Amino acid sequence: MAVSLRVERALLRDASPTGVLAGIDEVGRGALAGPVAVGVVVVDRAIGPAPRGVRDSKDCDEATREMLAPRVRAWARRSAVGMASAGEIDSIGIIGALALAAARAINATGVRPDIVLLDGKHDWLSRVAPQARVVTRVKADTSCAAVAAASIIAKVERDAHMVRLASEHPAYRWDSNKGYAAPEHVMALEHHGPTPVHRVSWRLPGTPLTPH
Repeated sequence: MAVSLRVERALLRDASPTGVLAGIDEVGRGALAGPVAVGVVVVDRAIGPAPRGVRDSKDCDEATREMLAPRVRAWARRSAVGMASAGEIDSIGIIGALALAAARAINATGVRPDIVLLDGKHDWLSRVAPQARVVTRVKADTSCAAVAAASIIAKVERDAHMVRLASEHPAYRWDSNKGYAAPEHVMALEHHGPTPVHRVSWRLPGTPLTPH
């Protein structure tokens, strides 16, 4: 399905003439190591079509995402990526960490959106954006340009972060698996155990179950 601003424009028609909408998506939720990242892309009524090729980051190869990310940032009225660390995930849970990362991203844009368009069916955002109308939409990242764009910048920024972490912990091959449960990652967990950037509150494959 081709992405467009159809949904965003319809929502903005019900907002004030100067209202803005933030498309939001997260990456890294299911990883075993590293942060969760939340991308925010702000659009308004006057914004033009998204850069050609923008779609859900999962449908783009790495080179395409790297090419699109700066174009998305140039196109968006504002954009930012916020992260919450593995330690924060362990401390407050993945939903709390998503909200924390989103709050950091929204604050970094310097604007308070009137409407937030959130990928998925669960509203984990209202606790940190009480002033905004939060609209959830299943598969918004495959149909809504602002959300797809947010997924791209979040994926590119988190991937770069995991590559940097890989240089400190090369056995886990985060440069290729980005902290997900790839065979080489699980094997390294079996042989070396978790690092300080693993989500140790989770049941990590290849490690004993940590009692709570």
